[in-house]
Amino acid sequence: MFAQRVPPTATTTASSTASGIVAGLQGGYNWQRDWLVFGLEGDISNGPFSTMSAATAAPATTATTQTGVNWYGTVRGRLGFTPGPVLIYATGGLAYGNPYLNSSMTMPAVPLSTSAQTSPVNVGWVAGGGIDYMVKSNLVLNFAYQYVNLGSVSLASTATSGGAILTQSVTSRAQFQVFTVGLSVLFSPDNASHPAWEGLYAGGHLGGAWGDTTNASYFAQGAAAASDVRLKRDIVLIGRLDDGLGLYRYRYLWSDTVFVGVMGQEVALIHPEAIVRQVTDDYLRVNYSRLGLRLMTWPQWEIASRGERL
Repeated sequence: MFAQRVPPTATTTASSTASGIVAGLQGGYNWQRDWLVFGLEGDISNGPFSTMSAATAAPATTATTQTGVNWYGTVRGRLGFTPGPVLIYATGGLAYGNPYLNSSMTMPAVPLSTSAQTSPVNVGWVAGGGIDYMVKSNLVLNFAYQYVNLGSVSLASTATSGGAILTQSVTSRAQFQVFTVGLSVLFSPDNASHPAWEGLYAGGHLGGAWGDTTNASYFAQGAAAASDVRLKRDIVLIGRLDDGLGLYRYRYLWSDTVFVGVMGQEVALIHPEAIVRQVTDDYLRVNYSRLGLRLMTWPQWEIASRGERL
């Protein structure tokens, strides 16, 4: 029966939320007009991180994904009021940083593995607020909250061997919350009549961050007749190569993952040397390397079509 020939497949999803200790430096300048205080501030810090794992039994695979923010910085305006030694303020502005994703999958029995990494520099925004307390005329204790949005980071990769397939798709939202306690030195102007909060300041901070939600989908297929048209559905022709070989978008009968690849029956007519046959069944397999191609998921194909690196 056909069901006995369907290869073992598994789709696993995983999600995680990053957290970690944050440490960094900050500095800025305040202007004061009566009870109103306004200024500019910049800071730079490390970000949160997380590791998640997933596994399937049939076929036996393992997957590990690491995600986080190597570093981030902000350039913000500040606006607040002061009833004396306490300054209560709101802040917001530009955020920039270096989120990263590292993910790998392994099927030891084939053996087969796939991995991908990305570590862009993203630009986004930040908003928050805080309370400054003037311990001394030149020493300020700060309690601060920030919501940092650096957009999202995604990766996808696929590996095939003898009909076995591994594919992964991971997206991380580089959006996280930060609470810090800091200490700054206030370098007031050399003027006895200057307002208490006015002047240049610089210092450091320490705290915690959480967020950066990551979602991953891992698909594994054991050795199978992965290129035969009889094992595919939702087939759509999306282009043809110079030799007339068609490229198709499709799903396997047992999976909802969308792939871009060839049909074994067409390959057998145009490039029979790329066909792999097994005595256990009559389904056609394709050696993609002999065609100078590689099997891709639909997200990978879209990235490649735009000329971007996978």
